Amino acid sequence: MPTSVRPEETPLDFPWADAPEQETCIEVAPGVHWIRMPLPFALDHINLWVLEESDGWVLVDSGFDSAVTQEIWSRLFGTVFAGKKPKRLICTHHHPDHMGLAGWLTKTFDIPLSTTQKEWDAFHLWSRLEPDAVVQMMSRFYERGGVSSDRQEIDLRRRKDMSARERITPKAFDRIEGADEIEIDGKDWTVNIGTGHAPELAALFRADDKVLISGDQVLPRISPNVSVMPFALDADPLKDFLDSLDRFRTLPIDTLVLPSHKLPFYGLHDRIDALKSHHMDRLDDALTACDEPITAATATTVLFPRALNDHQYFFALGETLAHLNFLWCDGQISRDEDESGTFIFKRM
Repeated sequence: MPTSVRPEETPLDFPWADAPEQETCIEVAPGVHWIRMPLPFALDHINLWVLEESDGWVLVDSGFDSAVTQEIWSRLFGTVFAGKKPKRLICTHHHPDHMGLAGWLTKTFDIPLSTTQKEWDAFHLWSRLEPDAVVQMMSRFYERGGVSSDRQEIDLRRRKDMSARERITPKAFDRIEGADEIEIDGKDWTVNIGTGHAPELAALFRADDKVLISGDQVLPRISPNVSVMPFALDADPLKDFLDSLDRFRTLPIDTLVLPSHKLPFYGLHDRIDALKSHHMDRLDDALTACDEPITAATATTVLFPRALNDHQYFFALGETLAHLNFLWCDGQISRDEDESGTFIFKRM
């Protein structure tokens, strides 16, 4: 295993010390504009990218589905980006901060959406589920994880009130795939596929000036969440994530990385090394925790010893399961079920 490097200690070069103020932009490369939108979570922002063409704008990711985000977009196209209209929306992946407002944007500006097939499918899987079906799926997820009934009830009560049926959702999309070339303002952006954090994340690389819009696949300072999802309890997303990181290592060492969170940076290869090392450490911790039979809920307290709020707990449990499933699929631990259907993991 590689030498341990904490993700926040990765030696990176940040060309900009600060993010753009709300409703302003920074041009980070020719025709590539950086804006920032608020999020109603602990991670309180997302970076979005607006690409200039002679006759309009190409938007990369939508922001979160909220009245606040809608208002900011409307004002931006009346001020900073006035004079040209949006022509196209490209979504890197289906998560609500990236594709949540896709329906409103495509309808409001009458523009097409481009994304990958698996991200489109995942978006609609979540957005079309009836609230009762979501609760049933989440109940099974928590039961398999060995989560206490009190913790389950907190989350399920919240989800009973969540309904996506009132959301404007896109009716169609243009499919993009890995290695596709998307021409924007006479220059090609190559689609690079990332997996693990999302099923088929589309990162965009412009070789002319070595610029990568990385989505959540490669972030500075923080590791993207890599989780087992409630509808795929046997999946091995961590292996998918680590394998796809190696594919990004083929990009030039001096690539400017434009991530969806935190600041743009140089140091792609160092960051990949740190992310892989981080997960190797987590796998060591998970394996040690399995010296005695253990549930995913108990293992979560080992991998995430800090206090977690209710929103964070779902992601922590999913990421813990991702590490346990990696070890299980690799034959290092066993996975059985007790009489209540809870997974029990044990070192082989």
